[in-house]
Amino acid sequence: MFCPFCRHPDSRVIDSRTSDDGLSIRRRRQCPECGRRFSTTETASLNVIKRSGVVEPFSRDKVVSGVRKACQGRPVTDSDLAVLAQKVEESIRQTGTSQIDANEIGLAILTPLRELDEVAYLRFASVYQGFDSLEDFDAAIALLRVEHASDTADDARDAVER
Repeated sequence: MFCPFCRHPDSRVIDSRTSDDGLSIRRRRQCPECGRRFSTTETASLNVIKRSGVVEPFSRDKVVSGVRKACQGRPVTDSDLAVLAQKVEESIRQTGTSQIDANEIGLAILTPLRELDEVAYLRFASVYQGFDSLEDFDAAIALLRVEHASDTADDARDAVER
């Protein structure tokens, strides 16, 4: 790390702290040459490979804007969308890769979106899973119904056990 004051090519870390969101580290440094102190912020980069081959930094805002279209007219708030974007970013970062295809981000959105709003999930899934016919929608709806029946049976079993 170059000193911003004298351009010396080295510095000593005096203190390190994790940011509130846990995604970056703030380091307090001191230059051994001039003795001045400065701070740096380190983050792990996450890049998206778009269909065109262009690579750009991951953006929660783009996740929110893409999902917002599917949520039009639904009871979903901006804070719900922000939480969803955070969950998506966390799940992608857990893979440990620094580059991910844009399509994989769309697929990573599906699970938290289904938990948030099933109608928005179906709208979004129709694009990212390439629904071509009514049968594709019927299959997705049937899967949701099976999951609901399973959840209801689990809830009933839990109630009996109590």
